[in-house]
Amino acid sequence: MTSGRKRGSSLEVFRVFLMLGLTSFGGPVAHLGYFREAFVVRLQWMSDRAYGDIVALGQLLPGPASSQVGMAIGLLRAGYGGLIAAWLAFTLPSALILIAFAFGAGELEAALGAGWIHGLKAAAVAVVAHALIGMARSLAPDRKRATIAVAGMIGAMLIPFTAGQLMVIVAGGLAGLVWLRDEPVPDGEGPMEVPVGRPTAILALLVFFFLLVALPVVSRLVGDGPWPLIDAFYRAGSMVFGGGHVVLPLLEAEVVDTGMVDRETFLAGYGAAQAVPGPLFTFAAYLGAVMETPPSALAALMALVAIFVPSALLIVGGLHFQGLLRRAPPARRAFAGVNAAVVGLLAAVFHDPILSAGLISVHATAIAAASFVALAAWKAPAWAVVLLAGVAGFVVL
Repeated sequence: MTSGRKRGSSLEVFRVFLMLGLTSFGGPVAHLGYFREAFVVRLQWMSDRAYGDIVALGQLLPGPASSQVGMAIGLLRAGYGGLIAAWLAFTLPSALILIAFAFGAGELEAALGAGWIHGLKAAAVAVVAHALIGMARSLAPDRKRATIAVAGMIGAMLIPFTAGQLMVIVAGGLAGLVWLRDEPVPDGEGPMEVPVGRPTAILALLVFFFLLVALPVVSRLVGDGPWPLIDAFYRAGSMVFGGGHVVLPLLEAEVVDTGMVDRETFLAGYGAAQAVPGPLFTFAAYLGAVMETPPSALAALMALVAIFVPSALLIVGGLHFQGLLRRAPPARRAFAGVNAAVVGLLAAVFHDPILSAGLISVHATAIAAASFVALAAWKAPAWAVVLLAGVAGFVVL
């Protein structure tokens, strides 16, 4: 949100994010495409520049990047209630489906087949491509920033790990600071208004680190009850950069290697998590449920909250200090470089796995092409495009 932008309500935020939570298939990068389509293009809650800043922050912080971007948008739009509403609405659909799967409702995919899933992945190709084109026009519109974007894409492809993503963002900021010295600062928007005071931001960061240190101690001292579960999932949400599939090895180490969940049950839930919309971190709800016999909805809720609490605390603290930095001209140049690098980073991930997973056949390519035309030329809402692509996939794939 920028200076002079109208504030909204938590209910408004919940409604918009619920639709996204029901239809945002394809993983974290696809989610960022859906978010841009909703909040930059359709609703115009923010500019591409402000959105790029939020995406960059989500990439720099540990935790699920797309969920953190959603929390930040909710916070900027409607304060702390908006943050909670955005997280709850975007997370709830997939969490409920995975909890139901843990309770034995896993026959739906077998009954429907996999065609609809492939159709949804093809739609994700169109959504991300449309978002990339729009972001490139706004955030990399000239020779210098386009060069930073392409260099970022190449760097992310050559070092396809979390370290590579962080290096690309840092290098983009340094390039912007040094190379974009003569670039004019875009006008038409003031500095980002962040509804978080400095004391609250500092407190949020202190609580984050306190829990990171204190929960393992409490877990070892108590040894039973909910504390080992809360500790395991809080650490998983605190120590993984990039989110998505990156969290899976850490979760496996926390719950499989420690004997909380057997490997076959873990893999079954992971397979189910691929077929649901929303953030992959909702896999935690499934794992929490199956840790108990019979499965426990309360344990699922505790695991789900524990893995997302670090993201909420980091967003409250990080967004405040990012907003302060944005006011300094050198920081604005650095952020311009970072935003261009983010375009390159998303382009690299678009190449693999979005394209490779979405364009699996001629029919899937046709669905992706039709979805792109519907978005770009006919201005169809992303949720409608996704639903139609799922139906088309069910019929022809």
